[in-house]
Amino acid sequence: MNAKVPYLYGLAVGLLLLAGACADGDNDAAQFFLRGNVQLQKREYREAVRFYSEAIKKKPDFADAYNNRGLAHFRDGKPDVALADYTRSIEIDPDFRAAYLNRADALTAQGQPRPALADLLRAEPAYRDSTTFQTRLGEAYAALGDVPNAQTAFDKAIGLDARNAEALTNRAALAFGQKQYAQAEADINNALAINPLRAEALNNRAMLLARKNQFMPALKAIETARQTQPDQPVYLNNHGYILLQLNRSGQALPLLQESLRRNPANAWAHRNMGLYYLQAKQPGPALTALQEAERLDASVDNLYTYLGDARQQASDPAAACLAWKRGQLAGDSLAIARLTQFCP
Repeated sequence: MNAKVPYLYGLAVGLLLLAGACADGDNDAAQFFLRGNVQLQKREYREAVRFYSEAIKKKPDFADAYNNRGLAHFRDGKPDVALADYTRSIEIDPDFRAAYLNRADALTAQGQPRPALADLLRAEPAYRDSTTFQTRLGEAYAALGDVPNAQTAFDKAIGLDARNAEALTNRAALAFGQKQYAQAEADINNALAINPLRAEALNNRAMLLARKNQFMPALKAIETARQTQPDQPVYLNNHGYILLQLNRSGQALPLLQESLRRNPANAWAHRNMGLYYLQAKQPGPALTALQEAERLDASVDNLYTYLGDARQQASDPAAACLAWKRGQLAGDSLAIARLTQFCP
C-alpha cells in the first residue's frame, strides 16, 4: 500500500493455482505432481510439498512442480522459500506467466513492490482480463506511489467484477489518500455490502468515521476488524488513535506501543504516540515522537499542528507558530486555527 495512505489497509494476498501436468509424459513425475495438487487443494501444504518434491526428483526440470511447490510453501507462511521455487520455475521456463504472477505475490508479501510489478507486467498478456490480476497490479502501483496507474488498475478490476470487494477496498484507500472522501465511503459501503466482515474494509470505515468525529461507531468498526486480525499493526495503530480521541489514553498506549514494535517505520503511529504524550502534558517525549514521524513522512495529517502544540507546551511560542505556519502551507485546518488563535 502507498505509504501516503497509512491509515488504510486494503490489500490481501491471493494466488493462482496452476493445475497442469508433466509436458513430456513422464508418468512417475506426473503422478506425484497430481497427488501434490490434491493435497494443495485440501490445504495439506506439507504433504503437497512432499509430493511436489518427489515429482522434482523424478524430473528435475519440472517447472510446474516448482511453481506449485512454491504455492504450497507460500500458503504455509514461507514466502522466502516460495520465492526460490518460483524463481527456479522461471529459470526452467522463462515464458511461464503463472510463475511470474505467483512470484509477484511472494515479492509483495516481502515488501518488494518494484520487482513484483516487473513480474506482473511479464504476466499481463495472459491475465489482463482477470479481475484478480488487475487488483494485484493496482496493489503494486499503489505501493510504489503511482496513483494514476493504481487507479486505472482498480477501476479495471471493478469493471471486470463489480463484486470484487478487495478491489473496492483498495480503491477506497486510494481515494482516501487523495482526500476524495465521498468516493472512498461509497466504495467501502459497497465492499461491506458484499462482505460485512472484511477486516480491511472495516478498518477503512473506522477511519472514515473518525475523520467525521464519529468516534464511537469508528471504535466498533475497528474492534470488529481486529477480531479477525488482532495483531495487524495498522489496525493496532488506528484502534489506539480512536481511543485517544475518546480520551481513553490508558487503553490506547499499549496498542500504539505494540503497533510500533511490529512496524517501527509507521510515521502515523509515531504521530499518534506524540498525541498521547501531548494529552499527558509531556512535551519532551511528544516532540521526540513527532519529529520521528516528520523524518519518516512529513505529509502525515495534522503533524505540524501537533508539533506546534508540543512547542507551545514546552513554552516556546515562537517555535510553535513556525510549526503551525508549516501546517498552514500544507492546508491543515487545525494548524490554521492555531495560528489565528495564538500567533500575531
